Amino acid sequence: MNYIVMDLEWNQSSSGQSDENPRLPFEIIEIGAAKLDDQFNIIDEYGSIVKPRIYRRLQSHIRELLNYDEAVLRTGRPFDVVFREFKKWCGEDYIFCTWGPLDLTCLQQNMDFYYLKNFTFPLKFYNLQEIYAINQYNDKSQMPSLEKAVKELDIAIDKPFHCAKNDAYYTAKIMKKMNNKKFSDMYSIDCYHYPTCEEEEITFHHYNYSEYFTRTFHDKHEAMNDKDIATLRCLKCNRKLQKKIRWYVTNSTTQVCVGKCWNHGLICGKIRFKNTRDDNIFAIKTVEKINKKEYEKIRNRQLELRKKRQAKRIQKRGIT
Repeated sequence: MNYIVMDLEWNQSSSGQSDENPRLPFEIIEIGAAKLDDQFNIIDEYGSIVKPRIYRRLQSHIRELLNYDEAVLRTGRPFDVVFREFKKWCGEDYIFCTWGPLDLTCLQQNMDFYYLKNFTFPLKFYNLQEIYAINQYNDKSQMPSLEKAVKELDIAIDKPFHCAKNDAYYTAKIMKKMNNKKFSDMYSIDCYHYPTCEEEEITFHHYNYSEYFTRTFHDKHEAMNDKDIATLRCLKCNRKLQKKIRWYVTNSTTQVCVGKCWNHGLICGKIRFKNTRDDNIFAIKTVEKINKKEYEKIRNRQLELRKKRQAKRIQKRGIT
């Protein structure tokens, strides 16, 4: 299997949302990639400019970042031509690697716009930005820029950034430097496509956590009434757990709970709700083992949110 380290440059409406095409908010103007073997060595590279069809004028911020202008874009080829060439170049046995999750979303939006056959769910990929944050900072919430990671790893900077082919090259160099023994287990699942029925639901078991991708529901209330979603089971033995902290809302898209397995300790469940393109929702339920310090942090967060809600209710009564 080969690794396809991909990077995209895209453009958007230069006059704001009023002139934005709702089917294509971000139009790809360049595809760049590096093909790596199973030892993370670069064995081939790909790069092509895409001639824009919707946004032919560069948005001001994008213009400042790029190393080319509209004159170069006019020399490009249509997206469907470039994509088919790129897909053929990728080969048959490969997995995508990107710096962050947005490139795959943008790619599939453009594929849909041109009615090209899309990737099927589940689409595995490596989010190298997240993996780097875990390796370097032990905190996947600290997402560094590509340029920052290149400097931290003392990778020679001999090409300009914000060129898709060059950025793919630098990302491949970072991947080679990391060369993590557990790399194969650190894949992510792209959620542009998702299960639409119970038969399509799927669970992925990683080394220290599991992910359950649910079918679609009309709303969060309907989803949380589903026993498979609301039930918390041990990551190791699959035993149904009594909850020490019941499901509570941490923000508009996330709920958290904690249970205890007498054999395997504290287990945390997290549900993230995602909107679908037809105004429904689906959920990604993550289950992982946690320690006592992490439990206390979750508990304190629950108490903090509870106090805030109580204060708002008191304030509202005082006003009325």
